[in-house]
Amino acid sequence: MTTHAISLIPGDGTGPEISATVQKVLEATGVKIAWDVVEAGADVVEKYGTPLPDNVLVSIRKNRVALKGPLTTPIGTGFRSVNVALRKELDLYACLRPCKSYLGVRSRYSNIDLVVVRENTEDLYAGVEYAPDSKEANEIIGWSKGKIVPHAAISIKPISRAGSERIMTYAFDYAVKNKRRKVTAVTKANIMKFTDGLFFDTAREVAKRYAGKVEYEERLIDNMCMQLVQKPELYDVIALPNLYGDILSDLCAGLIGGLGIAPGANIGQGISLFEPVHGSAPKYKGMNKVNPTAMLLSSVLMLEHIGEKTAASKLESAIAAVMAEGKNVTYDLKPRPDDPTAVGTREMGDAIIQKMRSL
Repeated sequence: MTTHAISLIPGDGTGPEISATVQKVLEATGVKIAWDVVEAGADVVEKYGTPLPDNVLVSIRKNRVALKGPLTTPIGTGFRSVNVALRKELDLYACLRPCKSYLGVRSRYSNIDLVVVRENTEDLYAGVEYAPDSKEANEIIGWSKGKIVPHAAISIKPISRAGSERIMTYAFDYAVKNKRRKVTAVTKANIMKFTDGLFFDTAREVAKRYAGKVEYEERLIDNMCMQLVQKPELYDVIALPNLYGDILSDLCAGLIGGLGIAPGANIGQGISLFEPVHGSAPKYKGMNKVNPTAMLLSSVLMLEHIGEKTAASKLESAIAAVMAEGKNVTYDLKPRPDDPTAVGTREMGDAIIQKMRSL
């Protein structure tokens, strides 16, 4: 039996306790994994002087596959997002976020089956940003010929043909491989005619290569938000630049009941990192309270990626069965958050293990 070497970043906040539960569940699948545990995030800054120590990148480059718990991203101040840094440093250009309805999860919608494919390295998240009154900001304001007021902070939005081509190729290849019917490209090209316009132009060129295999269409981001709320059944694979993809993936998670059941994967050339979409919920740290499902479903994606498809299917079936029964689930999966029968992170993991053994 193959043993898979996989890097594990437990995360911070509630990340370590979720990760411990996920490790236990993955062990019960029977898949042999040799974990290389490395630390990153807010909790290790004092220890290493940085939220992203070099050994984390070394480990992931060596093992080629990583599983990551949630990490804190400070708002407005402090270090830049470790999540974004990992994607940039490892060139994990494609962010895959499936959004699928499960019985037992409270939602206004049912039968949702969408896949968001988000470009991960360009756009406003590229980190080309300048403070008010900096030399760079003032220079750009000078070029703008009155379009930008003095003392403004500046963010630059790079969109390249190469970056757009590889994300659209990934979206179409995913659609073909997974027998999906349609790819919808989404931008705001009616306003941002050069950057978002280039994304659409490139998407159309890529779509020609898949004519007769996968349908292609385009939507503007504001209209797409309305469309997904009104008639999500019309959509399938949705491909977007970085910022729109981040926002829309949360909207799609809302359609299925929230971030607690939203998995994610970040894919590059030969390197893949799997992670839940949700944050680290530090206020619940150490309370054995939070829902492990998103990281468990991210592990399903990981198992599929490393060729353990039988284990992946069995694990997803067990997760779905436990949520459908609604007995051994965390507070957010109960009809009321204050339901006294809610179980903890570890107990839900144990219930999934027991369900796997009965399948």
